[in-house]
Amino acid sequence: MEVRFWGTRGSLPTPGPQTVRFGGNTVCVEVRTGAGHVFIFDCGTGARPLGDALTAQAPVSASILFSHTHWDHIQGFPFFTPAFDPRNTIALYGPQGGRSLHETLARQMELSYFPVALNQLPATLSYTDLGEGAHTVGGARIVAQYLNHPAVTLGYRVEADGAAVVYACDHEPFGGALWRSDTATGRLESILHEGDRRHARFLAGADLVIHDAQYTPEEYRARKNWGHSPFEYVVELACSAGVKRLALTHHDPSHDDAAVAEIERHARAVAERRHAPLEVFCAFEGARVLLDAPGGAPAAGPAAGPAPPAAIASGARVLIVDDDPVMRRLTRGAIENDGYVLTEAANGREALERIKRETPDLVILDFVMPELDGLGVLRVLRADPATVTLPVLLVTSQADEDSTRAGFEVGATDYLTKPFSSPQLSARVRACLARASRP
Repeated sequence: MEVRFWGTRGSLPTPGPQTVRFGGNTVCVEVRTGAGHVFIFDCGTGARPLGDALTAQAPVSASILFSHTHWDHIQGFPFFTPAFDPRNTIALYGPQGGRSLHETLARQMELSYFPVALNQLPATLSYTDLGEGAHTVGGARIVAQYLNHPAVTLGYRVEADGAAVVYACDHEPFGGALWRSDTATGRLESILHEGDRRHARFLAGADLVIHDAQYTPEEYRARKNWGHSPFEYVVELACSAGVKRLALTHHDPSHDDAAVAEIERHARAVAERRHAPLEVFCAFEGARVLLDAPGGAPAAGPAAGPAPPAAIASGARVLIVDDDPVMRRLTRGAIENDGYVLTEAANGREALERIKRETPDLVILDFVMPELDGLGVLRVLRADPATVTLPVLLVTSQADEDSTRAGFEVGATDYLTKPFSSPQLSARVRACLARASRP
């Protein structure tokens, strides 16, 4: 496979003399397989120069895989010139969420914003909403996995030609701390939060990981829940996952070339401290990576072959359990427009009574409650064969390591600390429901 970076900036294009080294276009990555298929990851403004280069090679057959549809990941699509050529065939993929991919792209190209409507593009276009799992696209095996971002977002692992490339933008740590303190750091089993452990398994053995690393550790402390990673977290995971090369991308618009170069220097120092054989670099426009050596490790997770997206019924039943009426109201407000049937319980015993009468599809469970707390509720649920696999999202202000470990050891599906944003909770709920509904 051959990988080329056409856009490496996050959030907002930043052209100018201070970004000439790493580039000012928003994210867009091209991956070509030995069979000649073109994969495009995200369509930020870097899609415009990529499109111009592809136009010289028409007819074009390409697959565009959107991580999500935040503006910086789709804003280049209206300027992607292969879509204006009837000889070309372009398959577009994106995460299954609220609006369909087709509807979102069409809205961006309404006449109020752009002079050409989506349905006027002459190329042959197809649209597929993907769920988490393994898919066959363009003759390659694509494994999609939900990332941690305030929108439903997919990371993609491409396996072809004996190599594996992972593209993971936008993503931030699941837990407050990466490592458990009671085991040796650096091993996958030492990762504290199950979400971070799952993410590391997704990266495992890849020949190249292209990963969001928008912040320094100092910046991240003030930007938690914004949906982006500090570089140190990314390097630590990549070292533990046996990644061969790591490209840090989605550079912050406030970072000039000197700031990005400093991130690269510090990131390499993390890998050196870990004594890991990991090549680390900050992605820059025009960078090419050739993966011609076999040996990409098999992806952890779904078996090879196509997989339909998990069907999340619009009427999924969600039980909100919290002794604080204000938190119940805030939680309801965060997901009430997602089409779920919502019920509430004011304490643990009331929750168990409701679940016994009618088992919901998901429980959003507070940790600290009088009489019977969240861990007590979880123990009862996991001891009952009828609810042993019921998805439970533990929502709590308890961000310490002991509480996090206890939550997962008792059987929490996911663990989200307060304060959280409404989009963040919505995305985590959807991920829990999607995984539960997969065959």
